[in-house]
Amino acid sequence: MKSKDKFTLKRLEIVRCAEAIFSKRGYHGSSLASIANALQMTKSNLFYYFKNKQEILYFCHEYSLDYLLESLRQAKRDDSSPVAELRALIKAFVRVVVDELQGTRMIVNLDPLSPSQYRKVCAKRDKFEAGVRRIVARGMESGLFEVRSPKLSTFAILGALNWISFWVDPEGPASASEIGDVFADYLVEGLLVNNGRREMLRPRVSKSEKNGVANLG
Repeated sequence: MKSKDKFTLKRLEIVRCAEAIFSKRGYHGSSLASIANALQMTKSNLFYYFKNKQEILYFCHEYSLDYLLESLRQAKRDDSSPVAELRALIKAFVRVVVDELQGTRMIVNLDPLSPSQYRKVCAKRDKFEAGVRRIVARGMESGLFEVRSPKLSTFAILGALNWISFWVDPEGPASASEIGDVFADYLVEGLLVNNGRREMLRPRVSKSEKNGVANLG
């Protein structure tokens, strides 16, 4: 992934603060003034980065989806097996939710977006979903995956990943890398044909699994 400029880094800081405010007061019960106060910024300074709450929400969707689409492109360039590609995308999803966006639930909130923003976000979501579905289908064609429907299997994977933001604690004992490994092991194993599971999955157990801990909020 390319490095982030100072403007983007500041916007990410604001998003993380906004998430804390939204979690306490709800999206509609929050204001830019409350976010600015929490950041010890003037409202005019905050306007330089975001004009309203809707822009904050839209940036959150755009940032995460651009990150995932770039991860999808990278997986294709690496010319890896469907198993490796799917694992990489699952780990990228966990990384952007936990590390980049600090577990924000804004990535599952579409209602406040304008019609234009909604269409753009949905187009990128559909593009990423289609990419994951192609990987699952290719795994079926190559005899690695044994599933009834690439579409339903993709929905199951993305549904599990989207739910992370509802329970994860970014300050918890398990890192994004550890969580990503656990989810990749579990979600990919469910697709593999029985005689290929042991060979294709890495025989490892994360530190959080050993200690019986989870990042529960």
